[in-house]
Amino acid sequence: MLLLTGAGLVAIGIAPVRRRLASLFGGTRETLPTSPHAAEPETVEEQIEIDVPVSTAYNQWTQFEEFPKFMEGVERVEQLDDTLLHWVGTVAGKRAEWDAKILEQEPDRRISWKSVGGKETQGTVTFEEAGPSRTKVRLQMRYQPEGLREKVGSIAGLDKRRIRGDLERFQELVERRGDETGAWRGEIHQGEVTGGDAWPPASG
Repeated sequence: MLLLTGAGLVAIGIAPVRRRLASLFGGTRETLPTSPHAAEPETVEEQIEIDVPVSTAYNQWTQFEEFPKFMEGVERVEQLDDTLLHWVGTVAGKRAEWDAKILEQEPDRRISWKSVGGKETQGTVTFEEAGPSRTKVRLQMRYQPEGLREKVGSIAGLDKRRIRGDLERFQELVERRGDETGAWRGEIHQGEVTGGDAWPPASG
C-alpha cells in the first residue's frame, strides 16, 4: 500500500472514516449525496515487478511509517501497536485522519488490512518470487463507492492509476536503495498476533 493507496491501502483506531482518501490503506474522501440504492463494491488490482528479493520488498512494506515516501496524499502514518495504524493525509486540500487494522501478516507472503469506521475499505498486498532476486508485488483494494464522485472516479480508472503510481514509487524507492530501511516480521492472523517478532522490532 496498499495501497497502500494510500492505498496505505491501512490506519487503525477510533476515528470515523467519512471521506475515502486515495491511498493504499483506505482513507477518506469527500463525496456527493448518495443514492438510496447502495453501489456494488468495487475491486481494483495492480501489480509490479521489482528487482529485489522477496524478503527485501516485504520488509520494506512493513515500514508503514515510511508510506508517505511513495503514497499519494499521505502525510503521516503512525503505528500504534502490532495491528493498529493511524493515518493523516490531505484530500482536495482538506486534512483527513483515519485508522486501519492489519488482519493478516505472513512474512514474505502477504499483508491484509481493513479500515475502521465509516465505509469499509479492504486491501491485500502479496509478494511472490518472479525470478532470481526479483519480486512480483500485487495490490488489491476493495471498497464501497459512496457517491457519484467515487463512482465516476472508478469508471475513469482513477483509482487504478493511483494505485499504479504508488507501486511505481515503491519500486523506485526499494530499487534505488537495494535493501530495506527496516523490517518487522511479526505474524498476524484474523487481527491477532500469532508469532514472529514482537513490535516494535529491537534496534541494533
